[in-house]
Amino acid sequence: MKTEHLTIKELTDTVGGGVTPRMVRHYHTLGLLPPVQRSEGNYRLYTQQDVQRLQRIIALKQQGFQLSHIRQLLDSHSEETIDPTLMAQLQQQYRSVIQQITRLRQTASALEGLLGQDRDCQITQAEALAQLKQLEVDTQEGLGKLDQLWINLDAETTTHPEAFQESLQRLLPDLSHYSEITVHLLHQLVLACGDVSLVNFVRLSRDAIAAAWDALKFGCSVVTDVPAVAATLDHTRLAHLGCSVEALIDDPHITGASEAEQAFWDHHLWQKRLQQIPKGCVLVIGYAPSVLLSACQLIEQQQIQPAFVIGMPIGFSHAPAAKRRLMETQIPYITIQGSLGGGLLAAMTLNALVETLIEKPDCHCYLTRP
Repeated sequence: MKTEHLTIKELTDTVGGGVTPRMVRHYHTLGLLPPVQRSEGNYRLYTQQDVQRLQRIIALKQQGFQLSHIRQLLDSHSEETIDPTLMAQLQQQYRSVIQQITRLRQTASALEGLLGQDRDCQITQAEALAQLKQLEVDTQEGLGKLDQLWINLDAETTTHPEAFQESLQRLLPDLSHYSEITVHLLHQLVLACGDVSLVNFVRLSRDAIAAAWDALKFGCSVVTDVPAVAATLDHTRLAHLGCSVEALIDDPHITGASEAEQAFWDHHLWQKRLQQIPKGCVLVIGYAPSVLLSACQLIEQQQIQPAFVIGMPIGFSHAPAAKRRLMETQIPYITIQGSLGGGLLAAMTLNALVETLIEKPDCHCYLTRP
């Protein structure tokens, strides 16, 4: 049986993702793609194996891996041992990325210092921009003027309270595609952590707000992973709705992510209690990623049926994995992608939902927009 081959144009069309013949030729030059069979007219001919390899290259590139690292990853002949040289190179790339993030964070802070000024600070803001135009940064005197510029801006902060909503209007991206309830939630999350970029990592299922409100209206149980999260909840408003609050890992000495994670693994009592959470409850996880992973597994096995899950544990490998798994379940959820999260953000999420439920019970904008 004759094997069907693809031309370079057919290869790029099959893979998609903006891949061009020029990129494919470049990958051949770098050794990312192996030499291939040629036609009588000297055109490259590709097989399905080449398609799969190119797809892997593109996927890894989109994740931020350098081309040299991609080649090493794809050409590794061992599935059981780790190449220490490659791991050292990846660690160096990670440190370089963190340095870039640090520089970008410094730039963002400077811009926030200017754009985030409220109406009462606008005169000082205009003066600061005027000074920036004339700044001579190549002299020591110029650097001193830059420091003085920020000192002048800081002086205005003692004359009035900060108008947070004014600042957010200038700093947040366009949120018009979100419902009023979701926008309020995003505002509260940003104010809880001080990081405007957080809104780009918040993920919620389309039915998340409706599911949360329906459960809270009927006085559902609220189950948190640790007491520290439970303590940050708005107990007054929850009591008004008839909602009870309990901590899964009921140990007041556990106040951090590593302690919560270890406690959940060490004591089967907490794992058993997770299996017994009430049907229709709201599950709020802000610290231990293994609690969220276990909850997702129990949901998939239909052993527990929470009405809604706030999944925001902290962690660098388990937490991102747990959040991805949560987003694959059929349970309504709100989460924050990656390692970002924490008990305060998880609690603030529920608090914001409870606040809008009580203060705007007739608002139904969330039924048409997430």
